[in-house]
Amino acid sequence: MTPAIDYSNSRHALVPARSTERFARPRLVEVSKAPQGELVHTHDGRALYLRGIEPGDLAALKRQFTRLSPEDIRRRFLHCMGELPDSMAQRLVNIDPARETAFVLMDETVKPAEMRGVGRIFVDEAANSAEFSVLVEHDWARQGLGALLMQRLVDDCRRRGLSEIWGYVLLENRPMLHLCKDLGFVRRLSPEEPGTTQISLQL
Repeated sequence: MTPAIDYSNSRHALVPARSTERFARPRLVEVSKAPQGELVHTHDGRALYLRGIEPGDLAALKRQFTRLSPEDIRRRFLHCMGELPDSMAQRLVNIDPARETAFVLMDETVKPAEMRGVGRIFVDEAANSAEFSVLVEHDWARQGLGALLMQRLVDDCRRRGLSEIWGYVLLENRPMLHLCKDLGFVRRLSPEEPGTTQISLQL
């Protein structure tokens, strides 16, 4: 059985051992906990709540998709999509906790609350590894949120006892490649997917 996620030590959660000091103690400051999740502040002082995704997030997920640029969509899904099909949206918010984890960053300063970032893993039990994906809205980028989501995904993989976390990243997605390089990820060429590289971290 997959162990329950415990946030009690989240203020001291560390990124992978090979990460640089810049990411070992990110400038993103976690302030307190609240019923709707962990309250976090971005570098420029904006507040978001970090929590696990819920089925009730369906509408917020679909609204977020409409705010994404074509470039954002390609970077997240690795191909162009004009809309998020209902079946896919339902699948993304109704996860199997034994095989998946998904964290969302919710903006409660607006009504209805909006989803500003998502990080998730899909576990491959046979390979004892997990594939990750991270998305942060353009207007909330470069605020430490991608690093925070990656930290939590890596931490969750370690709690599960997995040996590796990996993902496909477009070569043009330099911010994600730089982030993962600083976290200790290694790049592999992906000849079957032109313009894409596979990055992985041994846990």
